[in-house]
Amino acid sequence: MAPTFYVGSEAGLKKLDEYLLSRSYITGYQASKDDLTVHAAFTKPPSPQYVNVCRWFTHIDALLRISGVSAEGSGVVVEGSASFPEEAIATPPAAADEDEDSDVDLFGEETEEEKKAAEERAAAVKASGKKKESGKSSVLLDVKPWDDETDMQKLEEAVRSVQMEGLLWGASKLVPVGYGIKKLQIMMTIVDDLVSVDTIIEERLTEEPINEYVQSCDIVAFNKI
Repeated sequence: MAPTFYVGSEAGLKKLDEYLLSRSYITGYQASKDDLTVHAAFTKPPSPQYVNVCRWFTHIDALLRISGVSAEGSGVVVEGSASFPEEAIATPPAAADEDEDSDVDLFGEETEEEKKAAEERAAAVKASGKKKESGKSSVLLDVKPWDDETDMQKLEEAVRSVQMEGLLWGASKLVPVGYGIKKLQIMMTIVDDLVSVDTIIEERLTEEPINEYVQSCDIVAFNKI
């Protein structure tokens, strides 16, 4: 059974954030129409407090701008809208039957008008999406500092200062690695014919002046899109 997502309340967004903690996409291992369906339910970018939702939302935004999304997905259902006042948080629905345990229950309710609007937004995104071009990849990098005294803000600024045709930096977050040290995890979308990740690491990120902050870089995930 395809998962059902409720994004019409703070509780729903919190559950979605937890769901995306260990996932890059709504379903599967590449961006699909499931991501478009959930993305279209947002009338504005999610709050920065939902780190994983923001990472996913920014990445899907980037894919739509660069190449579009063509994978079919499994047909998720989205109920609710992510645009709502703080005082109007929806009450979670009654517990689902045991045979519906496979659903991702992210709370919230919607009216027929809201459901129709969400469907229209999803159709608009699908209609406006550019035809997928070959030779693009989504890459997740681990960027490690020299020590716990490294200014991580300046490190990220240095990383993002690397600009070239076919390279687009995406969402990022700091991840603790121990002894007070944090590493930077950052998404990047590249055009394979124009950009070499190995070259970026070896000739830009670990060379002067950026190596003042960066000790090493590792590729965590590399997916064709």
